[in-house]
Amino acid sequence: MSPSSLSTRLTLLAILSATSFYFFYKSRRLKLLRLSANSEPNLRKGKLFFISQTGTSKSLAHRLHHLLSSNNLPFDLVDPQDYEPEDLPKESIVLIIASTWEDGNPPPKSRFFVNWLAESSTDFRAGSLLLANCKFAVFGVGSKVYGETFNAVGRDLVKRMKGLGARELVGAAEGDVGGGELETLFEEWSTKVVGILKGGLVVENRNGVVDSDIESVESDDDNGGGEEEIVDLEDIAGKGPSRKSVNVAESNGKVDGKREMVTPVIRASLEKQGYKIIGSHSGVKICRWTKSQLRGRGGCYKHSFYGIESHRCMEATPSLACANKCVFCWRHHTNPVGKSWQWKMDDPLEIVNTAIELHTKMIKQMKGIPGVTQERLAEGLTPRHCALSLVGEPIMYPEINILVDELHQRRISTFLVTNAQFPEKIKTLNPVTQLYVSVDAATKDSLKAIDRPLFGDFWERFIDSLTALREKQQRTVYRLTLVKGWNTEDIDAYFKLFSIGKPDFVEIKGVTYCGSSATSKLTMENVPWHSDVKAFSESLAVKSEGEYEVACEHIHSCCVLLAKTKKFKVDGQWFTWIDYDKFHDLVSSGKSFSSEDYMAPTPSWAVYGAEEGGFDPDQSRYRKERHHKSSR
Repeated sequence: MSPSSLSTRLTLLAILSATSFYFFYKSRRLKLLRLSANSEPNLRKGKLFFISQTGTSKSLAHRLHHLLSSNNLPFDLVDPQDYEPEDLPKESIVLIIASTWEDGNPPPKSRFFVNWLAESSTDFRAGSLLLANCKFAVFGVGSKVYGETFNAVGRDLVKRMKGLGARELVGAAEGDVGGGELETLFEEWSTKVVGILKGGLVVENRNGVVDSDIESVESDDDNGGGEEEIVDLEDIAGKGPSRKSVNVAESNGKVDGKREMVTPVIRASLEKQGYKIIGSHSGVKICRWTKSQLRGRGGCYKHSFYGIESHRCMEATPSLACANKCVFCWRHHTNPVGKSWQWKMDDPLEIVNTAIELHTKMIKQMKGIPGVTQERLAEGLTPRHCALSLVGEPIMYPEINILVDELHQRRISTFLVTNAQFPEKIKTLNPVTQLYVSVDAATKDSLKAIDRPLFGDFWERFIDSLTALREKQQRTVYRLTLVKGWNTEDIDAYFKLFSIGKPDFVEIKGVTYCGSSATSKLTMENVPWHSDVKAFSESLAVKSEGEYEVACEHIHSCCVLLAKTKKFKVDGQWFTWIDYDKFHDLVSSGKSFSSEDYMAPTPSWAVYGAEEGGFDPDQSRYRKERHHKSSR
């Protein structure tokens, strides 16, 4: 090799080495800068704000402050009324425990602080990077009794902080003071916050997955902070969180070779909504109407229509899975979906026993709540009714007949709802007190648009389910959920379905708005007024030419009941209520019986058009003060 060639090669090698070193140095320096940004202590103490009215949030803030101090994390405990909001851009860490007060507003003493954030986030002069150097976390405190305004302040604070460029340390949590899980949820949230502040070893990412890898947080940030990733729960059913500490079998959602229906991700989501998960595929949840009647403030529409004692009613399901993805799903599709049972199966007796145990624990937590008397509390501790309609498709559970029998042996009545996709299951179902089929639409196209079924032959299954209902001897119901702009114009088509299933009753209810989500774009514009539901119901009754009449209504639930005239109207008196003792005696006799054998007279206050509007006069009417621009 000539000297010149050797010299050229050495020069190229030197250039390549220098270049490689330069990029290695830049990469390493960038990495070190990132790590130092996450770990370097800030001389300014973090701020822990409490937005409180009755003292609950203040008490929680004191607990968190003690936890932070015991972990050598210096924070100032701050009442917002004593703080100048314009100092927020100087803060590096902000934690907020926020209560929601009347009509979704913050408590009066904290309004200046909250309003400053709201105004700044919409002021172009402030800019979207005003709080770019700040990391934050919010824990909301509210009551689900207030429906749409539940934890409105906490949710708004998250929106405003993000709008000003602040980054969330950990996802917001929403505590329900009446749900019995406030303490546990707060403890879990606090532990995550402290874990992150002590080194980022415990991080909850956008999908609720716990991860111990700091690199994964960095890559999350590099995505640009866009909209949450939408994951179809049919795809994640049976899959666990992606953690390095989880073994292969568990990460595939399998235990001893059988898939778990409720994965850790789904469990966390459902528990956040107040569900108590039973085993691997069942759940129970206390209903707001149960709480209402415990306080003597009235029962649900089933109390008005059928004599259900709401404070003695248990909402449960043996299958959290469903075969539809309805646009009005209350749970925004946080439950799994499937077309057949493909999961590990729990014992029906264990499901019933655990459901009753968990339900009574939730009832006990109502002790001391204003209006709850010792007598009603004692009654509530012994459930007499079970609504197998909580979420999912209970009829999918292979041992549904044994589960129903277990409830009946305890003289607990059963109201079971099926989504009309499993006709064979309907045919083989043992007698239940009342069997519902959801009739969410009257035509094939509208049913596909509303229910978004998994089955390709969904319409045939739907019709076969209605046909199977017709063969049942016990009480049967079509449940119609009206969604304005989707299914309120098909009166003729709905009436044609009556001749297929010939139900005893037709419940017609306005859709409940549960907020928009990535899986549903319904708005309040899709919610019909009670007058709309009444007009629709009366039109169906007229179409039937006397076969059905409008029998009952429950104005508070925006719900109306049609009943078969010849069967349930005797000498001008409606008999839509149920003689529950008679039903249990008939079941235990082992003999065949029909819906007419256990009907009971309907009280005058529950009859359609009554002045009470379906509200039990023995209860005390409680009206919340509202400030709407227009009324119904």
